Amino acid sequence: MSRGLTLTARQTPSRSIQRLLGNALQHHRAGQLAEAERIYRQILAIDAEHADSLHLLGMIAYHAGRHQDAVEMIRRAIVVHDQGASYHSNLGIVLQAQGKLDEAATCYARALALRPGSAEIHTNLGNILQAQGKLDEAITCHERALTLNPALTEARYNLGLAQLLQGSFTPGWRNFEGRWFSKDFATPMRAYPQPLWTGEKLASGRLLIWGEQGIGDEIMFAGLVPDVIRSGNRCLLDCDPRLKPLFSRSFPDIEVSSVLSSKIDSENHPELDIAAHLPSGSLPTLFRANQADFAATTSPYLIADPVERERFRARYADGRQLVGLAWYTRNRNKGPDRSIDLSLLASLFARPDIRWVSLQYGDHDELEGQAAAAGAPVLIDRAVDQFSDIDAFAAQVAALDMVVTIDNSTAHLAGALGVPTIVLLPFVSDWRWLQNREDSPWYPTLRLFRQPKRGDWESVVRKVQSAL
Repeated sequence: MSRGLTLTARQTPSRSIQRLLGNALQHHRAGQLAEAERIYRQILAIDAEHADSLHLLGMIAYHAGRHQDAVEMIRRAIVVHDQGASYHSNLGIVLQAQGKLDEAATCYARALALRPGSAEIHTNLGNILQAQGKLDEAITCHERALTLNPALTEARYNLGLAQLLQGSFTPGWRNFEGRWFSKDFATPMRAYPQPLWTGEKLASGRLLIWGEQGIGDEIMFAGLVPDVIRSGNRCLLDCDPRLKPLFSRSFPDIEVSSVLSSKIDSENHPELDIAAHLPSGSLPTLFRANQADFAATTSPYLIADPVERERFRARYADGRQLVGLAWYTRNRNKGPDRSIDLSLLASLFARPDIRWVSLQYGDHDELEGQAAAAGAPVLIDRAVDQFSDIDAFAAQVAALDMVVTIDNSTAHLAGALGVPTIVLLPFVSDWRWLQNREDSPWYPTLRLFRQPKRGDWESVVRKVQSAL
């Protein structure tokens, strides 16, 4: 959750370049990156050492996923103008994306030496420290950023994530609300005319709870729907269309929808009778203020189609234990740290008493190619599309004896279904898995196996081998 692109131009004596740069920045801020890039390159044709153009071309490359190109361009800018704090800070962002945390930290230290009063750079450094496992130092950086600029919601969100990882739920959930103002948060706040729900029993009308973020997040926060039902309100749950069959079966006491948007109002949709609303990620603020509150979690709280579950079970059964496996995520920012190469699981595949079943979403031909290349005896069921048909996916997971998965939506689905699950976590895990724990307050049937150091999957696999 880094505070990114700084579009502040350095003064240049050439008026023609100034005009071009102003035009480029206008396109850049408007998200018209192709046109901005064209003008930056036009400037470089006039002045090959124009530092701002080099820097901003680097940031365009970064947002396009061309990280090495970005590093090279920004470093060229720094050679020309070493005093640009934003250059060093943005180089740190790119290096962090490459997993080069020590180099990134050095960049932020240099940026802070040039601009010690920058709240944005302090919170960027906090993100690096958190990625290095230095959580207390990270929190200090985010708090320093907020001292310098209390209105910096990016720092508030970053602080909230660090506090939640630490297990400081009450302040963590409060600062987590800063997500709506973070450039890294993909879900927009819905602008309903009705007020946000604060936990009260509504005098009339229905409560709308609407899903946010990804499939895994919607599943995790759905664990608080029973708390909402116990509030005594009539409830409408709006979710991703792929989750509607599963949620409808699992929560028969409420209505489940998958067609709502931010344009609902009482005048155009009186039949909905909505009196208040709340995004699902804000439910923990009301119901999970401390560790003890997690005792209210129902397990399991999702129910797979029992007929389909038994059909999968009968099809896979051959006398061995049935264990599901998911090994990668396409998440561009976090996928490289979370995913594991199938070849590293060879010792697990050698067990004769286990039949491995793929729970991995993706193209079936590609998955079979990965399994063949790794010599992995993993059954890939072409009848299941784990990405598009979540209800069938849930039945497949529920049919198994156990699941082994990385941190992706499979972990949440298996946990919500109450299936015994081993989750393989990177050295610094996502906030929801907390620190130094082998269990999860969200899902009682999960066991967490963490890397002892960054990139060390071998140690994790050895522990899983023993656990199995």
